[in-house]
Amino acid sequence: MKTKYSVVVVGGGFAGINFIRQLDKELFEVLLIDKINHHQFQPLFYQVAASQIEPSSISFPLRNIFRNQENVRIRLAEVEEIQHDQNLIKTNIGTFHYDFLVLAMGCKTNFFGNNEIGKHALTLKTTYEAISIRNHILQVFEDIISANESEKESLLNMVIVGAGPTGVELAGAFAEIKKNVLPKDYPRIDFSKLNIILVEGSPNTLNAMSESAKQVSRAYLERMGVQIITDTFVTHYDGENLQLNSGKTLKTKTLIWAAGVIANTVNGIPEDWYAPGRRIKVDRVNKVPGSENLFVIGDMAYMETPLYPKGHPQLANVAINQGKILARNLKKIIEGKPTEAYEYKDLGTMATIGRNKAVVDLPFIKFRGLFAWIIWMFLHLMLILSVRNKLIIFINWAWAYVTKDTALRLIMKDNKQR
Repeated sequence: MKTKYSVVVVGGGFAGINFIRQLDKELFEVLLIDKINHHQFQPLFYQVAASQIEPSSISFPLRNIFRNQENVRIRLAEVEEIQHDQNLIKTNIGTFHYDFLVLAMGCKTNFFGNNEIGKHALTLKTTYEAISIRNHILQVFEDIISANESEKESLLNMVIVGAGPTGVELAGAFAEIKKNVLPKDYPRIDFSKLNIILVEGSPNTLNAMSESAKQVSRAYLERMGVQIITDTFVTHYDGENLQLNSGKTLKTKTLIWAAGVIANTVNGIPEDWYAPGRRIKVDRVNKVPGSENLFVIGDMAYMETPLYPKGHPQLANVAINQGKILARNLKKIIEGKPTEAYEYKDLGTMATIGRNKAVVDLPFIKFRGLFAWIIWMFLHLMLILSVRNKLIIFINWAWAYVTKDTALRLIMKDNKQR
C-alpha cells in the first residue's frame, strides 16, 4: 500500500472545499485546481449585485481556507483535457498525474442555445459577475439623469429572466432600493416610472417550491411593485430590444439572466458519460461508471437514486454532503472496506423576497413572513465559512434593517470602461 495517494480536485466550490476538508490528511496529498483564487458563496451573490453587502464578505481565499493543511497544494489554472486512461490532467500551466481525480466544477448559466442573448445579458454565477451587475445598475441610475426622453424608456425598464430563488431575490432587492434608496440619492428623478419586470417561463414564481410559497412570493413581489410575466419566454435580445414569445417587445438596457444552469464540461469525457444538462453520470459513491478513479461531485454529478430517479437538485446542501461522504468513501476504498451509498435528505428550501418577507418549505412545516426571514438569515449565516465574515454580514444586515439603507453603492470600473 502506498504511503500517500495523490488526489487532484478541480473546483473550489461547496463540493470541493468540503471534500478536501474531510479527507484523511495522513493518507492523501491534494492538488486543488481552480480558475480563481477564492471560494464564492453563491446564495448571497444577489446581495452584492444589489449593493447590500461587499463581495469580500462572501469570498474566501483558497490559500487562507487551507493554510493549516500541509497536504494541500493550490494551483490557479484552467483544465484543458482529462486523459483518464493515463491518469493525467492537462492544464494551461502543465500536466499533473493523479491516483484519484475529483471533478467539482459546478455549473454555468444556460442560455438554451440562444447565443445572441448570451452576448448582451448580465449573469450572476461568480463574484465578478455580481460586481458587474452592481456597476451596471448604478451606472444606469446615473445615466437616467442626463438621458433624453427617447433614451429613458430603455433605462427605466429593468428585466430579470427566471423566477427561481435568484430571480425572486434580485427582484425583491431592487424593489426595496427603488422605494427606500433611490429617491434619496436622486431626488430629482421620478422613480415611480422605474419598472422592475420579472419574466418566467413556468406559471409561477418559485415554481419548484410548495403551492403556498408560489402564491405568497408572487403576492409579496406584486405588492412591492414588481411586474410579473409568467408562462412566457424570451426569444431575442440585442442589448436594447427584448422580444417575448407572446409577441411583446420591451425596450431595456438591463437584462439579468437567472433562467437556468448547465453543468461545466471538460475535454476528454466520453459523450456517453453525460446525462441531461451535461451532468456526468455517477454511481452511489459518486464514481463515474467505466472508470476506477474518476469521481464527480456537486452540480456536475448526475446520480439516480430511489428518491431522486432523475438526479439530485443542484443545491449547496447536496454538494456539501456529497463532498463529505466521498472523502470518507475514498479512505474506505483504499482500505478495502464497504462504502456508504449517498442519498440526499431533503432539509427544505427557502427564499427571501425582501425585508421581513421570506418563504420556507421544510419537510414537516411551511411558513412565511418575518419568522421565515429570520430563519433564512440564520441558516445562511451558518454556511458562511469564517466567524469574521459572519459578523461583518450580520452587522451589515442589522444596519440596513435599522436605516433601510447601505453605503455600498460604489461603481468600481477601470477608467477605460464606460
